[in-house]
Amino acid sequence: MSILVVGTVAFDTVETPFGRAERILGGSATYASLAARVVGAPVMLNAVVGGDFPDAHVQALRSRGVDVEGLVRDAGGETFFWAGRYHYDLGTRDTLATHLNVLATFEPDLPASYRRPEIVCLGNLDPAVQASVIDQASGGAPLVIADTMNFWIDSTPDALRETLARVDVLVVNDEEARQLSGESNLVRAARAVRAMGPETVVIKKGEHGALLFCGDAVFSAPAYPLEDVVDPTGAGDTFLGGFAGHLSRCGARDPETMRQAVVVGSALASFVVEAFGPERLLDVRPEDLDARVEAFRRLSAVPQILPV
Repeated sequence: MSILVVGTVAFDTVETPFGRAERILGGSATYASLAARVVGAPVMLNAVVGGDFPDAHVQALRSRGVDVEGLVRDAGGETFFWAGRYHYDLGTRDTLATHLNVLATFEPDLPASYRRPEIVCLGNLDPAVQASVIDQASGGAPLVIADTMNFWIDSTPDALRETLARVDVLVVNDEEARQLSGESNLVRAARAVRAMGPETVVIKKGEHGALLFCGDAVFSAPAYPLEDVVDPTGAGDTFLGGFAGHLSRCGARDPETMRQAVVVGSALASFVVEAFGPERLLDVRPEDLDARVEAFRRLSAVPQILPV
């Protein structure tokens, strides 16, 4: 099953208590595409970059098997740039700079070969842009998986509601789920969000794992305990790509495969935080992922409990 990934390809400057990296490769589409490729899914990337974007970064994506025909270069502008500083707990960050640059006027125009994917993976973008992508890629009746964030929930609530009505799987963090639903309890929040359109909701809880609400069941996956977390940037986008990649590899979207996809997404996210930027995704091998998934299985295994 082919995956169309639409989002940002960017430069990031990241500062954490453990180091600093300047103008490294970033962006939601970058992380999601690379994660899906680790799983072995065919990926088509649609995003925009400026004339300052190095050919070496394009080649890095291409060498990992990402189809970059849809990577648009606006030679007269500069690439989207984000800078942030993480606090000591790495769960809180301050945005120091956001320069939309060429992203401010980007209107996706998908190549003909991109218009019939089996899965559409929408990174964090304006809901109107997400809806435009769904319009263009709807020929193959794809499974639509989307992300959003607080900014769009606050600033474009009507457009977001319209887009959510067309989304099959929504992936958000716990803060976003509460804000979107108006519910403090995550079970109630998921129910309210599902009533807006998405049949399946995944709520990421950072170091506390993730919850999947699919069909009549709730599934909880742990976070992998790491001694060294270097940079959490892109972890959520990596989860999104890994989740979509597993569904693509299996060619299925049933609840059991969705549960597996949560574990695969979580395992890939545990890799990406071990280095600045997407460095780990660029060198992690399928066998590394298999070993990490098995570690997740052992981590969450419940021992047999004798009856009272």
